[in-house]
Amino acid sequence: QVQLVESGGGLVQAGGSLRLSCAASGRTFSSYAMGWFRQAPGKEHEFVAAISRSGGGRDYADSVKGRFTISRDNAKSTVWLQMNSLKPEDTAVYYCAADAHAFNSDYVPIIRSRYDYWGQGTQVTVSS
Repeated sequence: QVQLVESGGGLVQAGGSLRLSCAASGRTFSSYAMGWFRQAPGKEHEFVAAISRSGGGRDYADSVKGRFTISRDNAKSTVWLQMNSLKPEDTAVYYCAADAHAFNSDYVPIIRSRYDYWGQGTQVTVSS
């Protein structure tokens, strides 16, 4: 079992930046592929970014490519989502998730159903 706690959300103007953090409990963080999803009001969960166990593999939704960067530090059991050039359409609750069954160190899961553990979410609001 792993617990995930997100932080770093808030209100920012369009064009600004935020850095989300996700701290994981437990000693096996390096065995989890990690991902970020988001949910805007009235919409379904949307994949944002994911990173492999090793950190060597990454993937992004087309809507955030070139603006968002996912990274991790296994020694700190933390994954980050650096968000630059934010747009009002990025407004959502952002969730951190862990895939405990990543079958190799470079696997990058992008499907929501792959993930086993979820954080409580952090609100990001981008004003125009």
